[in-house]
Amino acid sequence: MKTVLMVAEKPSLAQSIAKILSRGNMSSHKGLNGACFSARVPLDTSAGQPVRFKMTSVCGHVMTLDFLGKYNKWDKVDPAELFSQAPTEKKEANPKLNMVKFLQVEGRGCDYIVLWLDCDKEGENICFEVLDAVVPVMNKAHGGEKTVFRARFSSITDTDICNAMARLGEPDHNEALSVDARQELDLRIGCAFTRFQTKYFQGKYGDLDSSLISFGPCQTPTLGFCVERHDKIQSFKPEAYWVLQAKVNVDKDRSLLLDWDRVRVFDREIAQMFLNMTKQEKEAQVEATSRKEKAKQRPLALNTVEMLRVASSSLGMGPQHAMQTAERLYTQGYISYPRTETTHYPENFDLKGCLRQQANHPYWADTVKRLLAEGVNRPRKGHDAGDHPPITPMRSATEAELGGDAWRLYEYITRHFIATVSHDCKYLQTTISLRIGPELFTCSGKTVLSPGFTEIMPWQSVPLEESLPTCQRGDTFAVAEVKMLEKQTSPPDYLTEAELITLMEKHGIGTDASIPVHINNICQRNYVTVESGRRLKPTNLGVVLVHGYYKIDAELVLPTIRSAVEKQLNLIAQGKADYRQVLGHTLDIFKRKFHYFVDSIAGMDELMEVSFSPLAATGKPLSRCGKCHRFMKYIQAKPSRLHCSHCDETYTLPQNGTIKLYKELRCPLDDFELVLWSSGSRGKAYPLCPYCYNHPPFRDMKKGMGCNECTHPSCPHSLSMLGIGQCVECERGVLVLDATSGPKWKVACNKCNVVAHCFENAYRVRVSADTCPSCEAALLHVDFNKAKCPLPGDETQHTGCVFCDPVFQELVELKHAASCHPMHRGGPGRRQGRGRARGRRPPGKPNPRRPKDKMSALAAYFV
Repeated sequence: MKTVLMVAEKPSLAQSIAKILSRGNMSSHKGLNGACFSARVPLDTSAGQPVRFKMTSVCGHVMTLDFLGKYNKWDKVDPAELFSQAPTEKKEANPKLNMVKFLQVEGRGCDYIVLWLDCDKEGENICFEVLDAVVPVMNKAHGGEKTVFRARFSSITDTDICNAMARLGEPDHNEALSVDARQELDLRIGCAFTRFQTKYFQGKYGDLDSSLISFGPCQTPTLGFCVERHDKIQSFKPEAYWVLQAKVNVDKDRSLLLDWDRVRVFDREIAQMFLNMTKQEKEAQVEATSRKEKAKQRPLALNTVEMLRVASSSLGMGPQHAMQTAERLYTQGYISYPRTETTHYPENFDLKGCLRQQANHPYWADTVKRLLAEGVNRPRKGHDAGDHPPITPMRSATEAELGGDAWRLYEYITRHFIATVSHDCKYLQTTISLRIGPELFTCSGKTVLSPGFTEIMPWQSVPLEESLPTCQRGDTFAVAEVKMLEKQTSPPDYLTEAELITLMEKHGIGTDASIPVHINNICQRNYVTVESGRRLKPTNLGVVLVHGYYKIDAELVLPTIRSAVEKQLNLIAQGKADYRQVLGHTLDIFKRKFHYFVDSIAGMDELMEVSFSPLAATGKPLSRCGKCHRFMKYIQAKPSRLHCSHCDETYTLPQNGTIKLYKELRCPLDDFELVLWSSGSRGKAYPLCPYCYNHPPFRDMKKGMGCNECTHPSCPHSLSMLGIGQCVECERGVLVLDATSGPKWKVACNKCNVVAHCFENAYRVRVSADTCPSCEAALLHVDFNKAKCPLPGDETQHTGCVFCDPVFQELVELKHAASCHPMHRGGPGRRQGRGRARGRRPPGKPNPRRPKDKMSALAAYFV
């Protein structure tokens, strides 16, 4: 029996496709990695040969591109080497999922593979990542038999999926190569500029509130658009102008406001002259009238960029959130594929079928039924990009079914689709031109003749206006008043996300899939802030960076060079350009630009000096330096760090928490004052030495370890003195007593997020030198307050093991863990390897909490 493996891009997508192909008759289970879907799909084959079908999935990209070894370490390599000398490799995108191993287990012994990845360039690239993992373990083909197939589809409907299965093709290697080229260009260029900028400026300025001063070939031009608008606002100088406004009486209870044909003048005396010439007139004479029937065109079919624009401007949804919501609607089968540049439906697209799906919807059933009865109007001819059909609703859904943002986006997509097959809105525009003295004035009005598509999109309707009187040339109206108004020109507003998306599309910055990511990046990097109306206001850092790029090399921020690169990448996808030549040529250009940027960085630094404060002048005194014994300053702006202005040294600190002085205690190794990092009252906390945190004192320690991971043999704050036993959840961590947490004592893992709250109201908790005979965990000696002592009788002190002692078991509460603590479970499981080494310490290895000599202290560690 032959076996066919089918692979989709997401578990939810795999499940939907499997249900359609099997008509619901399938058996499924979670894959061995706990994240992916795996199913047996019973399918009939026309050839009569028995075939077994298996359906599974990945979770997006299987692999990601990264540098090898030392080139991933900022301090070890000159960023200029990243352009050519640094080797790269494909690594698993999410090592925790073990996706390669999972795919190999699923694919072992299979004869054929059908790839159901998203039908865009990224999906094409994932196809080859899946093939690299699966093909080596598949059965060998005989006689050149074709074993790899590609399914192409645009929606998760029975018709589309069955048609895709009936017309299988092959994955497109050229499109996959274009993604590989983009990944390598973005990695090498982005990392080189980012590392240099970050190290240079964070080493000089303390109030740069950004943990990463990043550069991106698409991200930076995106920021450039925002700063360009900001500069126009800042340089704008308002200018006064004057307009004439006239009012005429139609009858006793009705008047008309007239607009001046000259619109405005910028000289007050001239405006006053025109006013003097007209205000003496008593009558306005009709010069001409016109009545024209006009049409407001229905919208073009919906593509990704237009969907993102509307989501931001009208629904208040950021582009990335809107894209994620659309992808969920797609995988659940409610809409067609949401990544498309096309605004033109193919001739054979089943418009009536999609419309019938909405015929019983409570909100628009009447409109849909009328369209079906009258005949569907063919949509306007838009742009055919040759990728996917426009975004279309594929089945009906209600607000109760979807809820929240998913419903709001679905509702818009559906209303837009119905509008595309509706008729244009028709209205009658009436214009009357009147003369008051030598000056001409105009008034106009609109009357709707047929609402057309605005019935389903009421926000697009022609505004109701007061109807104009019936008149003809030579008629007169009494002038009620003529007055002069003084106004001022106003500056443009900050770019909205919708306007930015339009600019990015116009200049070829990013793709329909990556545009939301680039906008999200400049927000996360603190280069812009999102103001009311989803307007993007650049921060000081964003403005200075863009001005600095313009000063050194404008092409780094202008959209021209990236647009040219995108065109080259598209040529690779079409098979018209060589992958290696495009990659080499582009990297050579940016390498030259990088060297010039480094040589000219003083130009940007001059701008930085005006906006930001040097490290020595930033922060507040906190902890004493172990070298000069002067106070170091704590800089809270991201990334938080300590700076000694006397020694001109900077020490990084743990992020995303609070830092305070730790009892003025000093590290026995270097005499630096300890500080305490805390994630909150219910979270973790541990002391650390600023110097040891940046310069690990022992060989088994890594940079970024606090006292709860330090293997110093006698320091009272170290792991050796406060470690209790191996973490009950993770394989690497050790539970360490938080000596600062009393009277609400905590024991926390020094690797994962497990926190045990224990011994509340105890006034002293100490880690004993003795160990538990059952599990080898260190014993705890606890002194309780007599008034609130939970111990039986009159006892106030107790020594025992938190894992095995029945008295302590009732006083410990585990938080943030994936499963129940073993101390709360009965049976022999408590006694099987719950100590510090979980039975894995090699024979003869000394107890790591009490090493016998200095050498054993350096070698000691917890598994």
